[in-house]
Amino acid sequence: MEGLAMLGQLIGQIQDLLQLHGSPPPPPPPSHFRLLQPHLHPDDHHRRWCLHNVDYTSTDHYYSLVMAAGKSGSCKMLEPFEPPGPPPSKKSRKGRTQEKLHGSTAIPEAEVMEQDIWKEFPEDLLEAIIARLPIASFFRFRSVCRKWNSLLELQSFSQHCAEIPQGNTWFYAFTHDNVNSGTMYYDPSMRKWHHPAYRPTKMIALPVASAGGLVCFLDIGHRKIYVCNPLTRSFKELPTGSVKVWSRITVGMTLNGNSTTGGYKVMWVGRDGEYEVYDSVKNSWSRPGRMPSNIKVPLSLNFLSQAVSVDNTLCFMRSDPEGIVSYNMDTGVCKQFIIPAPLHLSDHSLAEWKGRIMLVGLLTKNAATCVCIWELQKMTLLWKEVDRMPNVWCLEFYGKHVRMTCSGNKGLLMLQLRSRQMNRLVTYNVMSREWLKVPGSVVPRGRKQQRVACCIAFNPCLTATA
Repeated sequence: MEGLAMLGQLIGQIQDLLQLHGSPPPPPPPSHFRLLQPHLHPDDHHRRWCLHNVDYTSTDHYYSLVMAAGKSGSCKMLEPFEPPGPPPSKKSRKGRTQEKLHGSTAIPEAEVMEQDIWKEFPEDLLEAIIARLPIASFFRFRSVCRKWNSLLELQSFSQHCAEIPQGNTWFYAFTHDNVNSGTMYYDPSMRKWHHPAYRPTKMIALPVASAGGLVCFLDIGHRKIYVCNPLTRSFKELPTGSVKVWSRITVGMTLNGNSTTGGYKVMWVGRDGEYEVYDSVKNSWSRPGRMPSNIKVPLSLNFLSQAVSVDNTLCFMRSDPEGIVSYNMDTGVCKQFIIPAPLHLSDHSLAEWKGRIMLVGLLTKNAATCVCIWELQKMTLLWKEVDRMPNVWCLEFYGKHVRMTCSGNKGLLMLQLRSRQMNRLVTYNVMSREWLKVPGSVVPRGRKQQRVACCIAFNPCLTATA
């Protein structure tokens, strides 16, 4: 009882001090007792704090409370204390996993799309958005519904596609597999293969030229030429021409303008200088012609010789004498340029980038082999080396008999390097001068890696029609 009396005296002194100096209330104490709000006297409006419901059996708690208030010089109202519950039980791993799944899949009401609103979404705006999707994404979207699958048949969608600049170059490849599944696409921007690609015929037809999203195929065995869009499967068999020896011709292709809406032309040139031009608008071949007398024949061409187009002019590489033969598809003018090839050059091909003519080939000296890139200097008509494959890669060719084929379009080349111990694909970007190894390709649900036999570069286009 003596302790309670001393406690009551101390409380009274603290209340007098608070009333005299008007200090702010004390901080919340760490106990389960509650302080009530201050009583304001109407006369002096001074704060006066009081404690209620003092339990005389717990004087030690009150003493610590008052001592803490006296040290801080302030006191605040506390909320009633609730005794702590039992500790949370440990959940099983399965329970925690289900809780995470439910938490991650829960969608707030504000984020749920209302069907009534999206039903009124403008069709032309939707077509404009879909037309700007990447090619691979577009074909996945076509499988959503019949309406989206029929977009390619709409004139309005074709107009939206025509407004978009041509995308990245793809490669259309043939493999050493059977006729049905031996084709595939390669997207260099994603470094990914797509299976299977469309094949226009089950015959042995090799891709020899491309323009504006269309690819031209040559069927030597059946003496036929096909043109198709490998993405949309628009296909056309060209009328029979006057080709005599099909294995001794090279084929080139150009557009009548900037897109296939104006048509296209296909030209074949024989080793003896004979040639013929097909016009898709007229759906016929022109009369067979011959190169001017100042162009020396034979041209040493075959169906593997790659022609490149610079605007509306086709360029063919020739040998003996070494140089380039060009043919203007609009005017019919044919020219010859004598350009000596670099020393120790083999397996060389022409390429084009922004109107510049490039040369790609193997330089072999002694036992060392390297891939080099040259650019034709228009003033001097000489080849100038601009880049070569990294030395680390070239060391792998040392002492090996390496062969190379090149396919390129618009500054992106694919090189196929092969020997008895190696079969490698490499891409080269003319603008960035970047060399990249092409990843291997495995057919879906298969284990065997596909080996590319030949390929052609083309610009994927959804609206190009054969």
